[in-house]
Amino acid sequence: MRILQLHCDSIEYTPTKKENKMAEDLEEKSTLRLEEVVVAFVAVEAGDNSSVADEAVRQIRASMLNVGCTRLLLYPYAHLSSDLARPSAALGLLEEMEDHARAADGTLEVSRAPFGWTKSYHVKVKGHPLAESSKVIRSDSLKPPHVTSVRGPPAGSAAATSTSTATTTTTEPRARSGKKGEGEEDGNGDDDDEDKSHALERESRLKSHWRILTPDGNLVEIDEFDFAGHKKLETLAKYESEKQRHVDEPPPHVALMKRLAIADYEHASDHGNMRFFPNGRLIKSLIESHVTNRVKEYGGFEVETPIMYDSEHPSMVSYFNRFPARQYTIDSEGKRLFLRFAACFGQFLMANQFQMSHHNLPYRLYEMTRYSFRREQTGELVGLRRLRAFTMPDCHAFCKDMDQAIDEIAVRFKLSQRVLSEMGIAGDDYEMAIRFTEDFYNDHRGVINRLAAAHGKPMLVEMWKERFFYFVLKWEFNYVDSMGKASALSTDQIDVENGSRYDITFVDEDNERLHPIILHNSPSGAVERIIYTLLEKAAADSKEGRRPMLPLWLSPTQVRIIPVKEEFVGLAESFASGLTTRGIRADIDDRNQSIGKRIREAEKEWAPYILVVGEQESKSGRLSVRSRETGRIKEMTSDDLLEEIKSKTEGMPAAGLNMPAHLSQRPQLMV
Repeated sequence: MRILQLHCDSIEYTPTKKENKMAEDLEEKSTLRLEEVVVAFVAVEAGDNSSVADEAVRQIRASMLNVGCTRLLLYPYAHLSSDLARPSAALGLLEEMEDHARAADGTLEVSRAPFGWTKSYHVKVKGHPLAESSKVIRSDSLKPPHVTSVRGPPAGSAAATSTSTATTTTTEPRARSGKKGEGEEDGNGDDDDEDKSHALERESRLKSHWRILTPDGNLVEIDEFDFAGHKKLETLAKYESEKQRHVDEPPPHVALMKRLAIADYEHASDHGNMRFFPNGRLIKSLIESHVTNRVKEYGGFEVETPIMYDSEHPSMVSYFNRFPARQYTIDSEGKRLFLRFAACFGQFLMANQFQMSHHNLPYRLYEMTRYSFRREQTGELVGLRRLRAFTMPDCHAFCKDMDQAIDEIAVRFKLSQRVLSEMGIAGDDYEMAIRFTEDFYNDHRGVINRLAAAHGKPMLVEMWKERFFYFVLKWEFNYVDSMGKASALSTDQIDVENGSRYDITFVDEDNERLHPIILHNSPSGAVERIIYTLLEKAAADSKEGRRPMLPLWLSPTQVRIIPVKEEFVGLAESFASGLTTRGIRADIDDRNQSIGKRIREAEKEWAPYILVVGEQESKSGRLSVRSRETGRIKEMTSDDLLEEIKSKTEGMPAAGLNMPAHLSQRPQLMV
């Protein structure tokens, strides 16, 4: 960052012309005059980050104390550097500087000239020795060090001299090409080399008031709540308030996902990008189908949107600077693209083209995003719990007003509970957190209390004095694992900004065109995180002496058939055929191994049903069925087994095997 700082008797400036699509909206292009003011002409450079902005404000304030001035004007000025930041990044950092300077000690009167405009200005600089100074602030000189490298020519001399006056025209900002120079990196701290959204920086400094809300609507201070019988809620409260996301050792599901041939790390890719083996892909596809089916039943209309967007598109910049996520970026044909971290903007840009009336609302768009991308910090990445590329069901409802949004969020709350329950994740398995502004709570306490009652147990509350995000309320279900880490599953938000930001409109009863309130719901959360939760639950079962297993409808093999001798392979194939033609996944262990070993391997793979077939089964047609769920063996006919499996999987998606039916034909996976 390069700054030309002038202590002035006065400055007058007039916005004359918008220069780019990031130009801020002005009610009128009037002349502004400030007297007794320090003017900081600021050029934000490629690689500058929040640490640079903080240091710039610190240095400016220190010099203002020396000259005894308490009025500051931040003036975007592109001409100090040939290596400018993207306009979106520049505007975000200037906004941060304005906020920090104003909030530092309350003594400064801070203003900022509009960004993205050509302006004429007239400045009169004082004649004392400290009236003029220049500053170059580099992130690699700050502590703790960042990986940013800031390049550019040495700072030039001051344009104005003591007691001089000048009249000129300025244009800012000039966008860089988006192509990185040799050796340049985007600074973000930790060991990630991507640009942060400014919301992410600000989120880390967000101050919250944490409480516990009981099912009867009573708000209790955390230090006054009795957590006896609510240890996981206590863990969640500590985890959220401390925001410690790093993981020191692999959680139990990591070993299980490998042993069950579900997923593994892909070391040839970026961290947090996993590979899914046939078993894992089958499980994922079944979960995806289940969530999609339930959302369609609820009334969602499925769409598909791109996975990358132009970071300079005005709606993109405005949105992801309000959404705390780190992005992957791609340079292509002069554009700087980012990989989506949600389906929001794709669906919003689509809804922008809809002509809607209040009769159409609530209108629901849905997408199963394969994939969404977030550059989570390396220390936070572990197994399937937190990834950089993930599959996320994303359903938005466009509502005509807050009353309709409140009614709709109650429907989606029940939808989310049902989706999780049918996947084997019951209400006792997760804890709820809800976040809202103080104003929303005062105006709509009833809806919050109804959600608390529907949850049926105490939940964590985060209350904000002011609205920071684009939403006024967000709830989420969190799974708390054995290592004390919480992971959000289902979630929904009441968004009061993006209808206007994306110019989505509908015509109301009075023929007036209005912007809808938007709800953001993921009924399950990331699909990978569902698998993580199921495996962590299974590991907990095993530790407590119960047999670990997946839900029957998700088990890659539902029935394992073991012929006692090679001559009974045909009989095994006949039984398998009768099951597979009815939508049940049955395979055959025809390998030349002992019966005991093949049974033990079926149990290691968590096969829900194991059948051993031989002479007796050939003659009687009855089967000795070993059930993993009960741990018992009972005699059944093939039709009895079929009926039992069908009754336990009724209403859930079905799919065939995703591996050869004969184990002798399967390659051995080395993990």
